[in-house]
Amino acid sequence: MMPPVSQGLGLSSQTLSALSLILTVPKMIASAGSEMFQDRALGGALLQTGGVVPVKSRRGFLKFCGACTTCRRNVSRMMVCKSVGEDPQCSRSSVSEQNEMSKREGIMEGGRMRRRTFGASIVGGAATLPSLLELQARALGDPTVTIDEVTPSVTPAGTLPPAEERTVELFERNTYSVVNIFDVTLRPQVNMTGSVEVPEGNGSGFIWDEEGHIVTNYHVIGSSLARNPPLGQVVARVTLLGADGYQKNFEAKLVGADKTKDLAVLDVDAPVELLRPVNLGQSSKLRVGQRCLAIGNPFGFDHTLTVGVVSGLNRDIYSQTGVVIGGGIQTDAAINPGNSGGVLLDSRGNLIGINTAIFTRTGTSAGVGFAIPVDTVAKLVPQLIAYGKVMRPGLNVQLAPEPVAKQLNVRSGALVLTVPDRSAAAKAGLIATRRGLAGNILLGDIIVGVGDTAIKNAQELAKALDSFQVGDQISLKVQRNDQIQDLPLTLEESTR
Repeated sequence: MMPPVSQGLGLSSQTLSALSLILTVPKMIASAGSEMFQDRALGGALLQTGGVVPVKSRRGFLKFCGACTTCRRNVSRMMVCKSVGEDPQCSRSSVSEQNEMSKREGIMEGGRMRRRTFGASIVGGAATLPSLLELQARALGDPTVTIDEVTPSVTPAGTLPPAEERTVELFERNTYSVVNIFDVTLRPQVNMTGSVEVPEGNGSGFIWDEEGHIVTNYHVIGSSLARNPPLGQVVARVTLLGADGYQKNFEAKLVGADKTKDLAVLDVDAPVELLRPVNLGQSSKLRVGQRCLAIGNPFGFDHTLTVGVVSGLNRDIYSQTGVVIGGGIQTDAAINPGNSGGVLLDSRGNLIGINTAIFTRTGTSAGVGFAIPVDTVAKLVPQLIAYGKVMRPGLNVQLAPEPVAKQLNVRSGALVLTVPDRSAAAKAGLIATRRGLAGNILLGDIIVGVGDTAIKNAQELAKALDSFQVGDQISLKVQRNDQIQDLPLTLEESTR
């Protein structure tokens, strides 16, 4: 006996079950463009013609008539159709069904139809062809869909939290004080991928005063300074940011430089309205854990802000100039190539340091950056402006390198090797290392203290003298023949 055949299409129950299963698979290949996309699962619900059917979705049970344009649009957007039995386009109206079919055929002829099948309608165990066609998804190019209907709502930005508002205000106030510096001997180059390779000599700086003085790191313009240019010669190009948002370029002349502290001062002839000096703070009052902000031009991206904390104090900075700078500030604010010479600010927006170096094994920020403390900068920059160099106090004596001192069994202190005639050290009575009548080495004075500061080696002596000025009177503690003596001495300008 033949199995029962459903009304309409004459499909067997097995075929009908298979067709229903296929229609519930939430994947479809678009007829236009052969694009594959995945529909939302509707829980396998089957729609019935001639009535309103609840359909389970991700948003709960929705009601729709399942045929008219309004219903299908609402179903695709998972919204409740409120037009059942009221919309003149409803499929329960014979006129709307004819209009719906003609519109669909027009879109299919244009090749713009992308269909999604929601399910098959079963009436008394029978599948009907009209119900299958009526449940096809509306094309993406449906002319009845307006822009407003497919545009999601936008949440207003609102006000920022107080902490964020404070950070934004600090950046907007200080970003005009930060400048971009380009060494005139170097130029950015565009590589094969289209990205810009920023030479090491390109970095940052900041406006010191309204006279046009710009402070930066020595190594930022190190290529130009290696040629020993005279004071007043153009060594860099400086870019200043105006209030209108446009950047202005100026030639920068050399005012002074100090390799020992990795500092340089430039001068630009710019309008006073472009010169907004940064406010100086105090680095001697810093505490580990304080919030700090770094502004600079990493990799050529001008006026970039990074935020972090003060991670450590009194660090030795191994500068790119090859010297060690004491008293450095360590921070975890991201500092990358191009940040050198930029500002490190405290939470009040005051300058606390000049970003100068990073500790990294990859060439990019590893969360360990260093800055020259502002107290050192505030002492040296006025000298660079006034004299073109730093009037550094010193003893002008030759001290034994650490390996030599250890060979001579000097374990602590700075051993004096030579004392120039008519120097301040000679007048104070310092004794140099010499040879005896038998050719044996006679140790000279070993400096073990400056005032109340203990000295363990030549580096610590240099750090101790940095806190004084030329002409200051100090007391040297020296070890001579196993005895400690105090020698008064007037500091003179260092020639070494």
